[in-house]
Amino acid sequence: MTSIRVSGRGGAAPKVAPYAFVAPAVVLFLLVFALPIGYTVYLSLFRTEVKGLGLGKGSRSEVFVGLDNYVRALTDSELGAGALRVLGYGAILVPTMLGLALVFALLLDEDRVRARGFSRIAIFLPYAIPGVIASLLWGFLYLPATSPLNQLLAELSLPGVNLLSPTGIYFALANIAVWGGVGYNMVVLYTALRSIPRDLYEAARIDGCSPMQIALRIKIPLLAPALVLTSLFSIIATLQVFAEPMTLAPLTNSLSRTWTPLMKVYQDAFGRGDIYSAAATSVLIAVVMFVISFGLLRITRSRAFGGER
Repeated sequence: MTSIRVSGRGGAAPKVAPYAFVAPAVVLFLLVFALPIGYTVYLSLFRTEVKGLGLGKGSRSEVFVGLDNYVRALTDSELGAGALRVLGYGAILVPTMLGLALVFALLLDEDRVRARGFSRIAIFLPYAIPGVIASLLWGFLYLPATSPLNQLLAELSLPGVNLLSPTGIYFALANIAVWGGVGYNMVVLYTALRSIPRDLYEAARIDGCSPMQIALRIKIPLLAPALVLTSLFSIIATLQVFAEPMTLAPLTNSLSRTWTPLMKVYQDAFGRGDIYSAAATSVLIAVVMFVISFGLLRITRSRAFGGER
């Protein structure tokens, strides 16, 4: 028997190749994710100390304060009020958006529905519009002087509706987010529905189940993983709300510059010039989102993912 010896030349290439393929992703991760987070945490542990009038050279210095910025952020009444406003906004937004997305996905999954492709595009299209542009469009529709809704109500001799009032602003902001977010969540849920074996529906119809029973007893339970993920993404997006209230703020006095936690971060960093407090608040917001996300996944893992680790 003749033995064949494999030359060792080029043996290092297969060992290096995987690292070469992974290297660009690792570099991007470090530059645009890990490094900014590390620098933010670093800034949150310092503050600027001003000596005298703060005009001369060396009159301003960066001093280490430990967790002092975090204590100030946690005891800041503006930050707490902004968090409560975001909770109220999210209580309106998340159930409404996911409910509509689920209804649209179930309707489009029915075989009897016509113009399915056009309907998917029409529902998804608002998601492609940037939040700032959508807020401007809806903002002019909300203004009592230019609102077609108020003009219609006036023709009917009915009182007008001011959606930019302190109470109505919650529904005005939620409407913008629902209009733009239903399409994305609908596509996610519809894709999950199309992956369900059609044989289950046929068996259910043979057993005498109506379309409503099939939706409630088969489709929705099997959509649990997709519903958990869309809920998680929606909650994270709600906690990060910034563009919509920031854009509508010049149109109404109901929106302060610190209406949401992220607006307060922006105001601290660029309005007051205190990047250290802004960094500490940013870290706290990131920690809260991580805890909520991790807790939601832990709670729903056994039900939605069958206890997978």
